[in-house]
Amino acid sequence: MENTNNQTKKTSYPLNPDSAFVKELFAGLTANTKRYGYPICPCRLATGNKEEDKDVICPCDYREQDVAEYGTCYCGLYVSQKLIDEKGKIKPIPERRLSQEMRLKMAKGKENESNLTNLSYPIWRCQVCGYICARTEAPQVCPICGATHERFEILVK
Repeated sequence: MENTNNQTKKTSYPLNPDSAFVKELFAGLTANTKRYGYPICPCRLATGNKEEDKDVICPCDYREQDVAEYGTCYCGLYVSQKLIDEKGKIKPIPERRLSQEMRLKMAKGKENESNLTNLSYPIWRCQVCGYICARTEAPQVCPICGATHERFEILVK
């Protein structure tokens, strides 16, 4: 999973030190990449629709908050340096991802809530780290977390 290794180098999140565990997760990411065409987290159910699944494409949108709060991401691939230094154990953490039904309701609400008009440029948000910019196109790579162009969403046109 070259993309995931590149993400590790661009962020301060090391991989889980348990190499057997990491190999197993990479096998799941590889299988899902072959199955769906993108590296969907093997710990979550995928719809097969990239637009609906983009929040759980590795590294998922929830990684940063999970690592900050629990010392690990949901699947345990990324961990905090503190967890490694203290030889802490990875414990189960709660799922932050909303149900598909709730995500659809929120998406519908987003269409109606924007009242910003007459902007010179659209506003883009990185779905991985929250970086926001105003420009004609989303960046090819997020300057904060290294996420690719497809991980940006348009907030306001």
